[in-house]
Amino acid sequence: MKTVKIYGPGCKRCEATEAMVRDTAARLGVKVTVEKISDAKSIAMAGVMSTPGVSVDGKLVHAGGLPDAAKLETWLSA
Repeated sequence: MKTVKIYGPGCKRCEATEAMVRDTAARLGVKVTVEKISDAKSIAMAGVMSTPGVSVDGKLVHAGGLPDAAKLETWLSA
């Protein structure tokens, strides 16, 4: 099971990123736990300078804008 954290204040891009993660995981058959982090201090401590940010199993893999669908597949498949 993969642990995915989405860092952001809860904006439309953050919600879209969460939906992308869930949809991609379901399509790939990968079980994920998705946690949304909206606390500004926690976002900064994770090293996210632009939201939304995405970490997979503790590794920050994306920050700023919607993630690329192909890269998202790679992150969840690894």
